[in-house]
Amino acid sequence: MDAVVRTSAGRVRGASRDGVVVFRGVPFAAAPEGPLRFRAPVRAKSWDDVRDALEFGSAPPQSPPLAGMPEIWRPRDGLDCLTVNVWTPGPGAADLPVMVWIYGGAWQSGSASQPGYDGARLARAGVVVVTFNYRVGFEGFGRLPGTPANRGLLDQIAALEWVQAEIAAFGGDPGNVTVFGESAGAGSVAVLAAAPAARGLFRRAIAQSVPAGSLAEEEAEQVTALIAAEAGAEPTWEGFAGLAPEAILRVQDVRLPGHDAGITPFGPVIDGELVAGQPWEAIGDGRDVDLICGFTHEEFQLFASAADTTAIDLAAVAASFDLGPGAVDAYRAAHPGHDDAALFSVMMSDALFRMPSTWVAEAHARAGGRTWLYDFAWRSPAFGACHALDVPFAFGDGDSPMAAWLLGSPPPADFAVLSEHIRRAWTAFAATGDPGWPRFDLQDRRTRIWDVPPSDVPYPLAASAEIWSGS
Repeated sequence: MDAVVRTSAGRVRGASRDGVVVFRGVPFAAAPEGPLRFRAPVRAKSWDDVRDALEFGSAPPQSPPLAGMPEIWRPRDGLDCLTVNVWTPGPGAADLPVMVWIYGGAWQSGSASQPGYDGARLARAGVVVVTFNYRVGFEGFGRLPGTPANRGLLDQIAALEWVQAEIAAFGGDPGNVTVFGESAGAGSVAVLAAAPAARGLFRRAIAQSVPAGSLAEEEAEQVTALIAAEAGAEPTWEGFAGLAPEAILRVQDVRLPGHDAGITPFGPVIDGELVAGQPWEAIGDGRDVDLICGFTHEEFQLFASAADTTAIDLAAVAASFDLGPGAVDAYRAAHPGHDDAALFSVMMSDALFRMPSTWVAEAHARAGGRTWLYDFAWRSPAFGACHALDVPFAFGDGDSPMAAWLLGSPPPADFAVLSEHIRRAWTAFAATGDPGWPRFDLQDRRTRIWDVPPSDVPYPLAASAEIWSGS
C-alpha cells in the first residue's frame, strides 16, 4: 500500500511493507553541480505533483571501496546525490524517537543506498530511521580557495536541518533525534556533536569506531596540490570545476608524507569554524549531547590481509605515531605470545580507532557529558572482532553482501541473539537516553563488552591507554 506525506517542498509517495513505510530518494538539497559544485549545499527546489519516493537516489561520486567490489557510483549517475530516506512505523504516528544514520567509508566512499543500511528492523521497534547521502572524497572534503573546506559535513548538517523541519510529518519527534554512525560516520558524529553549526539538531549520539584523521588546513592544501598535479589542473575552483568527477576519482588516492599508515587522504579539515580540532579535542563542547562511543576489539583485522607484514619494523611504526622509545617493549609485555604481525595489528587497532574512540569518551565524560563506552568483542569466523563488524548487528541484517563477507553465510547462530541486544540498547537510548548499562566516567570506567552474553567490566585496554598516555 502506498502512503503520501506532505513536506515543505511537496508531497512524496512511499511504499508500505511488513508494517513499515519507507520513502526513498527525497531531495534535501539541490544537485551540487554546475555553479553549485564544490559549494555549500543549498535548498532543493519544490515540486507540484506527488513525487514518487520509491527508489534510492544516486550515490555520491566514488570509486569501489575495494578492488573487485561492485560499483556504487557510475559516471552516468552524475552529481545529483543529496537525498534522504525515511523508514517509519507509520506516517500517522506522532512523536516517535528519530535515529539518523551517517555512513562510513574512509571519507571517500559510501552511500545510504547500501543494502546493509536498511532501517526496517529498527523502525519496527518504534523509531523513525533516516539515512542520507553526503559528498565524499575530493567532492566533499577537498580544499579549494573560495569554497568551504568541509562540504561533506555541511551536507550532513543540511540533512539534519531537513529532519528538524520535516520529520514530524513522518511520525518522528524533531526534539528527540539521535545520530549514529560508524568509522567516518562516527567521526562525523563526534565533529557534529561539538560544532556550533549543528547545535540543537540532535540530542543524542552513537559513535561506532571513531577514527583518527582530521587534517590541518595546510595538509588538506597539500592533498589538493598533489591531486591537481596528477590531474593536470590548477588548484582552484575553476580548475577543478572543469574536471569530470571520474577524472578526479582516477587521481585522488594520494598519500601525504608522514601519513603512509593512514587509510585515506581525506577527512574533516580543521578550519577553526566548523571543525575546531581533533574529535577528542573538541567533544567537550558537545557535553549536552548524550554519547555512546565504542570500538571493535580487533579493528585492524579487516585491513590486515592487505598489509605487508613480512618485514615489520615495530619500532618504526611506533615512532610514526610519536610513541615513546619503550612502546614496543610495553606492547610485548602486555601481549605475551604475540608475534610481530599480531602486535602490529594491535598497535594499528589502537592508533586508528581504539584510542581515538577512548579519548572521545574520556573527553566527553571529563566535560560533564553523559557517556557510555563499549568494546565489541564478538568474533566472526572470517575476520575476528574487526572494523565494521558491529554495523550488521546494529541494523539486524545478517544477509546483505557486506554482512555475508564479514560474518559468513549464513551468519553464525548467535548473530541474531547479539543483534537483538544491540538494537534494543540503541533504540532504548534513542527513546530514553539510557542504553541499559552503567555509564562511563573517569573514576568507574565501566565498559560494555558486546559478546554473547554481554557483560560490563573495567576498561579493557588499560595497557594500551597507558602506552599512549605518554605519547
